[in-house]
Order: sequence, then C-alpha cells, then structure tokens
Amino acid sequence: MSQDHPEQSWGDTAERPAVPAEEPIEGSVLPMEDDFLDEPEEYVDEDGASEPRRGGSRRAEKAGRGLPGCLAVLVALAVIVGGGWFGISRLMDLDLGDKLGGGPSDFSGQQAGGEVTFEVRQGDTAAQIGRNLKDAGVIASVDAFIAAATANPDSAGIQVGFYTLQKEMKAADALAVLVDPANIVTTTVAVPEGLRVVDIVELLAKGTPFKKADFQAALEQTDQLGLPDYAEGNPEGYLFPATYAFAPTDQPIDMLKKMVARWQQSAEENDLEAKAEELGYTPAEVMTIASLIEAEGRGDDMPKIARVIYNRLENPDNGVTNGLLQIDASVNYGLDQSLLVVPTSDDLARDTPYNTYKNPGLPPTPIEAPGDAAIQAALNPEDGDWLFYVTVNLKTGETKFTEDYDEFLQFKNELRDYCANESAGAC
Repeated sequence: MSQDHPEQSWGDTAERPAVPAEEPIEGSVLPMEDDFLDEPEEYVDEDGASEPRRGGSRRAEKAGRGLPGCLAVLVALAVIVGGGWFGISRLMDLDLGDKLGGGPSDFSGQQAGGEVTFEVRQGDTAAQIGRNLKDAGVIASVDAFIAAATANPDSAGIQVGFYTLQKEMKAADALAVLVDPANIVTTTVAVPEGLRVVDIVELLAKGTPFKKADFQAALEQTDQLGLPDYAEGNPEGYLFPATYAFAPTDQPIDMLKKMVARWQQSAEENDLEAKAEELGYTPAEVMTIASLIEAEGRGDDMPKIARVIYNRLENPDNGVTNGLLQIDASVNYGLDQSLLVVPTSDDLARDTPYNTYKNPGLPPTPIEAPGDAAIQAALNPEDGDWLFYVTVNLKTGETKFTEDYDEFLQFKNELRDYCANESAGAC
C-alpha cells in the first residue's frame, strides 16, 4: 500500500536527566539535615564563655558553663585521640581555626581557575555537597558553604546533575552556580519518531563525543540494554524517540539503556502488554504494528491506519487483500534502504521476510521506532471496515479510506492529479 511518509515530528521535549530537573534533591540543604551538624560546634571566647557557633541549636541550652581557652583546646585534642573516627571526621569538615573562633575559611575567589566537573547526587545534603566541593578543591571549608547555603533560600532547590565549577572559588560563588538549573551540564540529543536503529546510531554519533563504532559495539551487549524478552535481543523499535539529556559521564551503553528505559515507561503508561492481550496479539506484534503505523500515517489518521492493518491481518480470505499488508516502508526496510523512497517494481519483486507484497501477515520485527501516538493507535484502532487508504494531498496530509477497491483506484488517480498539477514538487 503506497503511502508517502510525512515529515518526521520531534519526540517529547521533556528534559530527562538522571533525575528530572523539577525534582529537588532529597532533604533540605540546611545544616540541620546532616547527621553531625545536628549539634553545631561551640567555641570559647577570651573570657572563657562557651557559645554556640550557630543559633537555634540544642547545644545552646548547654552553654552555661564555660571552659578556659587552653582547657578547651586540650579537650578537642583528647576527642581526636580518644574519639577516633568521630573526632577526625569533624576536623575533616571544620577548620581548626573555626573551632578556635577564627570564622570559616573561605577563598577570595580572585585566584579561581582550573575547570572542575562536579556532580550533585541524589540525596546529598548541604554538608555532603560541601564536603565534596572541598575534596575537589573548589571551596576552602565546609562551614563557608553551609553559611552561604543557610543565607540563600534557593539552596533548598539544588538539582541533581553535573556542574562546571573552578578551583578555589568563594563558597557563595560556587553555591550561585549550583542553585541555577540552567548550569546543569548535559549533552542534548533529539531523536524523532520513525528512525531505524542505524539512523539513531548516526544521530547519536553526531550529537555526542562518541563514534558510530562505539554505539554499534554497545548494541551488541543486548543483555545490558534492558530490552524485554519478547524483543529477542533486537533493539529495533525499542529505542524510544524523545529528547535526551545525557550526563558527561554517560557512555554509549548508558545512552542506549536510557532510550530503552524511556520505551519501557511508554509501554507501562500505555498498558502495552494487557491491551495487546485484549486485542489477541503479543506485545511484540503490537510493537511491529505500531512501527508500521508510524511509517504510514500521522495525527488523527493513525487509529484508522491501525484498523486497516488489523482488517487485512484478520480477514486473509476476503478475496481482495488476501492477508497482504502491502506497505512500502516494510519492503524498503528489508532492502536496507531509506524507508521514504517509493520502491520500484524490481524492489517489489524481491523476496525478503519484510516484503509485505509477497508475504502475508506481519514482518518479523518492527521496522522503525514508533512514538506514543503510534503505540496508542496500535492499541486503540478506530472502528471501520477499511482495507485501503491513499494520502491525496501530501502538503496537508489529507488521507482517504475505503473498503472498496474501485474507490481506492479513484483515490490513486486523485493523488496522480495532485502530483501533476498542485504538488509543487512534493511528489
């Protein structure tokens, strides 16, 4: 069944990093969220009075009795010797100068330089972020970062992801980068509906630092891709069309896994397996049908095209179509050529498993990646007795449907007239 393939539309544009941009990291970034920051440190002033370093803590109630300055230092040293991990870990986070009343250490930022790719992970608290920043040489002390985060209400919305920072930044400057989601570092690749795996690989190679060979090697790791069992190790049709935001650390296998995971999300949202069973088909067969719908139609016509396919499959002895789908794109797929070309008479005569002019029933696998609309159409075909359809206006996409062969021939003549007089080169 000859059908012009319309211009491809882009996949969903929701940005999909490892954690959605609108989802804040679990837990507040305020100091009280960290286990050892539950009780802020005390310092001893010149008069021996013990005061909390931050207001609002439980330790403030215990500051009635001060210690002489030298004794406080000896107590601190005793904690390091006798307290083991507890004392050492606290000094990893807090400068000794802080404990002695010197205030949190901080870089001026004037000497900042040297790029650092920094990751905020799911569940990080402000203190953990501060520790990681200090370890990376970005900030001078955890306390300086905690102070900056406490003073900045936007710090509660720091998003998971990768950020570009510099060595020896002022803590407040580093925080200013992290609180702006626009600073999350990603490689964005838009994958449209209707592409074969080979087309997707080429697109990924153009949009990422990796080569086609890298993705081809990753595709051979079929047990690592997350494909459903019924795909039988073939990713065709299961690399979902969408706009992807890949992290700097993502390798080709990670990118492909995210695409399959996005397909799995669509399958679950559309209740693929249960609805396929209701229709009397396997999920694999429905995915193949969805790929044919993606190749043949667009918009509101998709459920009607789905019905034409089901009518032909389910009435093989109708004396008209005899179980043949006659879909050009499937023929082209079997010949490893663009799905958009009009197959020649020689093409139609070649016997491949995907030649739906010669072989009744479905082709053995999907022929391209269907989007949500095509999957939904395959699962929810419109009611009708149609066996044929012809797109009579390639500019508007107007498509006519019929169950009558003679009317189908009339529609084909209408398309010929359009191509001869009105198409402006579209045919």
